[in-house]
Amino acid sequence: MGTTLFDKIWNQHVITELPGGESLLHVDRHLMHELTSVAAVRALEARGATVHDPSLTFATVDHVISTRPGRTAGDAGWSTIAIDTLREQTTRLGIDRFDIDDGRQGIVHVIGPELGLTLPGLLLVCADSHTCTHGALGAIAFGIGSSEQVHVLATQTIRQKRPRTMRVRFDGQTRPGVEAKDMILYLIGVLGTSAATGYAVEYTGPAIEALDMEGRLTLCNLSIELGAKIGMIAPDDVTFAYVAGREYSPEGATLERALDHWRSLASDADAASDREITIDATLIRPQVTWGTSPEQVMAIDGRIPDPADEPDPTRRETLEKALSYMQLQAGDRLDETSIDRVFIGSCTNSRLSDLRNAASIVKGHHVAPHVQAWVVPGSIDVKRHAEREGLDHIFIDAGFEWREPGCSMCVGANGDLVGRGERCVSTSNRNFVGRQGPGALTHLASPSVAAASAIAGRIAMPSTERAA
Repeated sequence: MGTTLFDKIWNQHVITELPGGESLLHVDRHLMHELTSVAAVRALEARGATVHDPSLTFATVDHVISTRPGRTAGDAGWSTIAIDTLREQTTRLGIDRFDIDDGRQGIVHVIGPELGLTLPGLLLVCADSHTCTHGALGAIAFGIGSSEQVHVLATQTIRQKRPRTMRVRFDGQTRPGVEAKDMILYLIGVLGTSAATGYAVEYTGPAIEALDMEGRLTLCNLSIELGAKIGMIAPDDVTFAYVAGREYSPEGATLERALDHWRSLASDADAASDREITIDATLIRPQVTWGTSPEQVMAIDGRIPDPADEPDPTRRETLEKALSYMQLQAGDRLDETSIDRVFIGSCTNSRLSDLRNAASIVKGHHVAPHVQAWVVPGSIDVKRHAEREGLDHIFIDAGFEWREPGCSMCVGANGDLVGRGERCVSTSNRNFVGRQGPGALTHLASPSVAAASAIAGRIAMPSTERAA
């Protein structure tokens, strides 16, 4: 029997097998940010330990840094302290930091691929659950906890149990106007948020192969919302073209040797996964969440489900609570729901292609009078390229705020909040109660849906899909 993509990479990183079914794995890349890493470094130094290999750890400021124009640190005392402390720690420990002043700052899961730190075949970790994003380049990447982060800093290794494998095949091609965000939300809606718990997921099929790299990053980003710590796509010519020429990518003869290895990483034709799922990509419509979990999602022009139709009493109660919190009624059309806010950003949908898609919808239009809309690029490099293309002027002329890079309203910290009772269409990854602020009502959607909604003043279908 052949070997899966996941097992090939995992096997190459096993240092030794440990009692209790755990493996000790070598970590190729460790990414840090100010929200969790400051405490990890303090814990490391309190034990008298040192960073094992500073050259394999990289830091950025993203979670609580201000996104206001002209920012230098946080918007509050506590956030500025966190940022200044990370700056001091990384400078003292010899850890590369991507900061405002060197023009490489951005959301950790945006700049990792952007700088070429994320490469096929690597094992990469970060103390953030959406580290699964990096698996889009054919890497094993997952989030770790604070004690695990201390272990990685001290040893450049991590203890893990080998997960089972799941393969999700997207057959056929998607309709015009359907984006990667719609594909993964549709999958979560079909399978549920715990379907992949304990699995490493590999996404395959014609609809996956048709995605550009930024779309693949979006899709893998929400693997954790499917229950999986790890989501992966086998590297191919799309991957290799994306990686070439980036700051930390191999060059010349080293790149040629790397390509020979990377081409071997696809799952063998006779490799079997523990679970196989097939999705008909032609059935996917633009998706919007209606509840307080990513699995509470539906086609944008559908009607909100009735909890009374759910036979399981526990699930029925969950649906009722979600409807009550979201101030919605069963049977209502979601695309007739008025909104107050739009947020285009986060590690899910803040890359250049996302901003291009949104700008193409808003160009020549204006945000509805009662809507406040933000665009927060995922990195300084994304912002720089967007401004060269004039995307900033398109958004500003349409009434959007054009912000500085950071996690911003996705994590709902440092003042970037949705107000209590306000309804927000967001391109982020989580619509949990209070995620964007106490009492915030969040609908997850693609950049095109978010942009169309900002113009319409309600949840709205992008015109490209209406025309199709």
